[in-house]
Formats: sequence, C-alpha cells, structure tokens
Amino acid sequence: MKPGKFDATILTLSFAFLYIPILILVIYSFNESKLVTVWGGFSLKWYGEMWRNAGLMSAAWVTLQVGLLSASLGTVLGTLAALTLVRYTRFKGRLLFSGMIYAPLVMPEVITGLSLLLLFVAVGVDRGLMTVVIAHTTFTMCYVAIVVQSRLLTFDTSLEEAAQDLGCPPVKTFFKVTLPLILPAVISGWMLAFTLSLDDLVIASFTTGPGATTLPIKIYSQVRLGVTPEINAICTILIGIVTIGVIIASIGTKQRELQRQRDEHVAARGVTA
Repeated sequence: MKPGKFDATILTLSFAFLYIPILILVIYSFNESKLVTVWGGFSLKWYGEMWRNAGLMSAAWVTLQVGLLSASLGTVLGTLAALTLVRYTRFKGRLLFSGMIYAPLVMPEVITGLSLLLLFVAVGVDRGLMTVVIAHTTFTMCYVAIVVQSRLLTFDTSLEEAAQDLGCPPVKTFFKVTLPLILPAVISGWMLAFTLSLDDLVIASFTTGPGATTLPIKIYSQVRLGVTPEINAICTILIGIVTIGVIIASIGTKQRELQRQRDEHVAARGVTA
C-alpha cells in the first residue's frame, strides 16, 4: 500500500525536526562571527581555534579512547552473551542472566550511573578513564547482545555441524564459519556501542574523575557560559566521522549480501548440474 500525502507530510516533518538543527550546527561551524547565532560570513578559523584549544582536544581524545575501548569490550562480551542465550537455552540461572543483560535497556541512566558510582566507591577504585570505560561497557554490551542475538536466531546451524563432521574443532568452527557469517551483525553492534559511548553524558558524569573529562561533559559545562564556535566545529567533525562510518558499514553489508547471493547462485547451479 502506497503512503498517502498525510503520511509523507508527517515523515517529512519528523526528519526535518531531527536533522535541521544538525544542519544549522554544521553551517554555523563555518561562521566568521564569534556569536554562534549571528552569521558573520564564511570562515574556517574556528576549526583552527578548535585544534589550539587544549581542553577541548583533551576531552575529545578521552572520548575517543573511551568509545573505542568500551565498544570493543562491549562487542566481545555482548557477542558471547548472545551466543549463550541462543545456543544454551537450558542452564541454571538463565532467566537471571537474560534479565541482567536486558536491564540496562530499560533502566534510567541516572540509576545505572549512581549504582556504578557506589560500586567504585565501595571497592575503593579511583575514578578515571578506566571507570568510565567499565561503565560504558556495562550499558553498551546489552545493545550488542540484542543485535547479535537477532542474527543468531536465523543462523543455519547445519553449516557448523557440517564443519564439525569434517573434523573442525568447535572453537575453530566458530572463527572459521560462525563469526564470518554473523560479522555484519557484530560490526553493527560495535558501531552502535561506539555511538552510544560518544553520546553518553549522565553515566560518564557519575563515573568520571580527574583527567577523564569526556567531550559531552565538556560541552555541557560550557553551556552555562555560552557555547563557543569551536564546539560547533568539533561537533561537525564528529558528525562527519559517524556519517562516513555509516556509509562504509552500509557498503560493506551490501557487498556481503551480493557475495552471499552469488555464492548461493553458484551452489544452486552446482546442485542442478
């Protein structure tokens, strides 16, 4: 059924509501004026000022470190959790385990951040870069588990059984057969975890410490004094990085799908012959 004019209008207004503010931010990152709401002509000087702003660049570097580490750890743990939930359907404590995996999806970030803060204080861990990484890993791994689990539910286990019948050990079967087939879902989970880590403010504000100020915390702290054009510049760069990553992931997924269709076509021709 084709969408009507009303549906198209609602969809257009929804996308406009989401993306016009981002477009305005990108445009004003090239503003000559120091006032972010007054257009003073085209200029790239705020990108230069951004690189010379030591505090801003330090926060950006911390955010990048936290994002890469937490996304990678969350992807490994989330993939293992998804495998456990899908392949081992009967084990003692499965209900509790699945509840702990899904809890961060519905739990308010304030509660997650406060509980982690109390945990770090109770065990005597000094807050810093690693505590932020642990906190981000805790809430990003559940998103990875959901994405990978949805792929494993439709996975053809006969491919693994065939590999093991030919003498391939279970661990080698996973790395040679299972992982390549679920890799698009794993990559998608990693990108989602990385994006969530870059965006987080609440949990990081509870678990951060000296020398571990992330970019969202830095930007939020400057809102009271007024957002400077350097913020627009670095946000534009982050938007560009995320956009490039999404495009690369989309192209990679499309190429894998085309390769899978070609392999199925070749296999079908072989069976017919």
